[in-house]
Order: sequence, then C-alpha cells, then structure tokens
Amino acid sequence: MPSDNSEPAKGQPRMSEAALFGLRPNCGARTLFGGLTKFADHCRVCSLDFTKFNVGDGPAAFLIMIVGGIVVGLAILLQLTFEPPFWVHALLWIPLIIGMVIYGLRAAKAALAHAEYSNNAGEAGRKE
Repeated sequence: MPSDNSEPAKGQPRMSEAALFGLRPNCGARTLFGGLTKFADHCRVCSLDFTKFNVGDGPAAFLIMIVGGIVVGLAILLQLTFEPPFWVHALLWIPLIIGMVIYGLRAAKAALAHAEYSNNAGEAGRKE
C-alpha cells in the first residue's frame, strides 16, 4: 500500500480522487457512503470493512468555520454592493451553506479514510 499520494497501487484511487468522488481507498468503487455523510458498513465490490475506520466528525468544526467565513464575506460584499432585502440573503446563503457543509464533510471524511487506509493506521488496513 502506498504511503504517499503520488503513486497509488493498481486499482486504488489517489487521495484527491477519493475525496472528490467518495471512492473506496482499496478498490476505487463509488460505494464509500451509505448516507449523506455516513460511511457504509462495507464495500459491495471488495468487502472492505469500514466499521474499523475511526474518521469521526473531526473535520466538521474546521469546515463549518471555513464555510462560515466564506459565506459571511460574500454576504457582506453582496449587502454593501447591492443592498438586497433580507429574503434574498436567506434564499442565497442557506442552500449554499447546507451544500458546502455536506459536500465538504463528505470530501474531508473520504480523504481521512483514504489516508488512514493508505498509511495502515490503527485497525483499518490491517489484514490480521
């Protein structure tokens, strides 16, 4: 198994591909998530067990701060430039925040799972 992002083993996706598309770190199948941000229990293609991965919701706090900073900056820019009514802000920012947080969580959790598998961390990649 590779320890860096430059040369994955045959059939294994790079970390960027795994994060963007929710690919399994072992076989590259698009079956990583069983819900919006919840991992599936196992891969239907290669039977990799994901219950041993300990990704958790660690990236959530950082992601919410980043998304919040981006949205607040854009909302201030919009308000100072066009002075739209409040409902325009609600119509724009609520769906954007929800979409950015959900997709960002999926990407961050997929990247962490890939890193954990690639580096044989903890119980995830061990074949004992």
